[in-house]
Amino acid sequence: MSHDIYKLICQKPKDCKRLMGVNFEQLEELIEHCKRLHQIKQEEIENQKKRVIRAGGGQSPILTLENQIILTLLYLRHYLTFQLLGLMFHISESTAHNVFNYWQILLEEGLSPSLLEQVKSTRRLGLKLWPN
Repeated sequence: MSHDIYKLICQKPKDCKRLMGVNFEQLEELIEHCKRLHQIKQEEIENQKKRVIRAGGGQSPILTLENQIILTLLYLRHYLTFQLLGLMFHISESTAHNVFNYWQILLEEGLSPSLLEQVKSTRRLGLKLWPN
């Protein structure tokens, strides 16, 4: 079982800006936007699949979507190694790498290049980083 870093951040929302470059409200908005992007992507994948097992079968993800997004933001903010991210989230180095690559592609597709750059290096307060 992994540590739920998202729950820890919810308990100390004031630390969010220092850790990830976005304040807690921006993080919440980004997570909701990313969940919508994820749902759209999963529907596209599902429509192209030829099913061998029923939908919902297989192994459940180790990290919640919130923690996957936080892992991605931590990498973009601090450029930690995937080995260290794996230790922080109690997952393997390769899983950390796969999670980051999935969300990086999704963010690149779902956010404009200027907005993605702001997510990577937000220093301004109160920026609305993504469309509603």
